[in-house]
Amino acid sequence: MDLTFTVLDVAPERYTVSPVLTARIGVAASGDDPVHAVALRCQVRIEPLRRSYSDGEAAGLLDLFGPRERWVNTQRTFLWQHCTAMVPGFAGHTTAALPLDCTYDFEVAAAKYLHALRDGAIPLQFLFSGTVFVKSERGFSVQHVSWDCEDRYDMPVAVWRELMAQHYPNTGWLRLSHDTISALARYKSARGLLDLDHALTELLADASQREASP
Repeated sequence: MDLTFTVLDVAPERYTVSPVLTARIGVAASGDDPVHAVALRCQVRIEPLRRSYSDGEAAGLLDLFGPRERWVNTQRTFLWQHCTAMVPGFAGHTTAALPLDCTYDFEVAAAKYLHALRDGAIPLQFLFSGTVFVKSERGFSVQHVSWDCEDRYDMPVAVWRELMAQHYPNTGWLRLSHDTISALARYKSARGLLDLDHALTELLADASQREASP
């Protein structure tokens, strides 16, 4: 039995504690025997070469790929995540929900890449694998999803931004050492600032002013 997989759409999940996108996957099976279940695995990768970038986006991608003139050597497809789903029994074709757990941690390359994009689409590649349980007149049999099952999907950047706005409205996450946090807290308190955000803003403004000075 051969299975084919098609990514139909990707949308934010509304009621989750942490950010989750759901990819709706179309699954079609050849042959007459019904599928009892599919233990589906998927590797989701980002293909940065499949889209163009504005100058503003290029500035945000500097840490990942370097300056534009180096992109021919530095832009490569990279892993976003591994995910799994159980597909209930069906005959012929069905749809399945594949959850994509997301993070806004800027130490993660994918989050840094996604944050840099302003509009257009995110070029995704879905590589499917897993185990197929087939029920026939001869009983149950177990097969593997073919290694060449894959699909590409261009997810609108707006979908990612909607998900982040839902969980982190007008905020983001930075991972700092305990010493850095303590130093920022002392700086904030000594100057009577409202929070660490204001402390960082003041420090950045001072640095910009020094750079602008002759």
